[in-house]
Amino acid sequence: MPNRLRLTELVLLIPAACVALGGLALVSLAFTGKAPLAALQPGLIYAGALIAACVVLVVARFAGDQVLLPIAAVLAALGLVLVQRLAPALAGRQLAWVLLGLALCLGLALGLRDLGVLQHYRYLWALAGLGLVAATFFFGVDVSGGGDRLWLGIGPLVFQPSELLKVLLVVFLASYLEERRELLARAVYRLGPLRLPPLPYLGPLAVMWAISLALLVAQRDLGAALLFFGIYLAMLYMASGKTSYVLAGLGLFLAGSWVAWRVFPHVQIRVSVWLNPWVEAAGSGYQTVQGLLAFASGGILGVGLGYGYPSYIPAVHTDFVLAAIGEEMGLAGALAVLALYLLLVYRGFHVALRAHDPFAQLLAAGLTATLALQTLIIVAGNLKVIPLTGITLPFVSYGGSSLITNFLVIGLLLRISYATGVSGVTGVKR
Repeated sequence: MPNRLRLTELVLLIPAACVALGGLALVSLAFTGKAPLAALQPGLIYAGALIAACVVLVVARFAGDQVLLPIAAVLAALGLVLVQRLAPALAGRQLAWVLLGLALCLGLALGLRDLGVLQHYRYLWALAGLGLVAATFFFGVDVSGGGDRLWLGIGPLVFQPSELLKVLLVVFLASYLEERRELLARAVYRLGPLRLPPLPYLGPLAVMWAISLALLVAQRDLGAALLFFGIYLAMLYMASGKTSYVLAGLGLFLAGSWVAWRVFPHVQIRVSVWLNPWVEAAGSGYQTVQGLLAFASGGILGVGLGYGYPSYIPAVHTDFVLAAIGEEMGLAGALAVLALYLLLVYRGFHVALRAHDPFAQLLAAGLTATLALQTLIIVAGNLKVIPLTGITLPFVSYGGSSLITNFLVIGLLLRISYATGVSGVTGVKR
């Protein structure tokens, strides 16, 4: 009975509401010296939506995981606060996207009765995602003003198809790899020290992956291309257990990176900025330099929410939101945020390990790996460990397409956990 009432989830949702309300109050106090009810209104709406979500799950007698949603809710609450702090004009939109994402998450968790719909129509889902990305070549709009037409518009609404494609690609890979996993695990051909599976079975997988990467590279969306490559390698390894595939993939990645560096001028600029941004500190390296200075000025505990200067960083509310966290919340705040992602990834893999159906296992693991890789890529880019990419920090950065897609990932994980029977912190079955 306690699992049916979802008391664990209800208790864990309280910190999410506190982060939203407390953060908005601190931002208002920093800029106006007071925290009126109007300043807290977005937080109150968000808290009410979280309670409503929990009630809906209880009424529906949903007995799936009770930890995934609260972790995502805390990160989304932090995102609401940071957008209010960094780009107040966009705060209303961010709240609307969060509420819509939460609704779609619940709809998917409760409405997707049969995962076979995803498994048996894998080519349809993959082609739909590729078609949407290809449509940006003809109907794409440039929202960011950087010259890249990566978005599709429907009236006043715009979305980035590559965000949806990453989920559809995971669905395709999970279905295909589950069907061929025994054949892929069987080495037939040798290429030097590497052992490869029967090529006819690997062919469709490689073709679908190559088409998606080609579309993204042609769009100059290199961050998404890197993410897709990582997803492909991660899921191939999880399905086959062969490290030789990962080594071969990394070799192809290095070769492809070298070709991209030689062919694309914008890749050359990003690599040179990554190696030494201080040479162009007032030009192409300005964003990276300001991000590093923000981390340095934050110290251990930060300068306080609302008291830093993150606005000096271009696109801070999307690409460099972690730098804003590092400046105003310090190393402690940044590590706390990363710990939340670690818990989210742990819980996602926990759901995957508990799943009985092989397709559900691969799907949950692939979706979790997507969140993990996206977080790793943007964090490493902010810290100048790798060249900067244009992807967002899940649930925290501003962006409707990213928010909705990531909430859809949580919805799918919740659905898989319900089919598995995992509920509560310890993962006991209902």
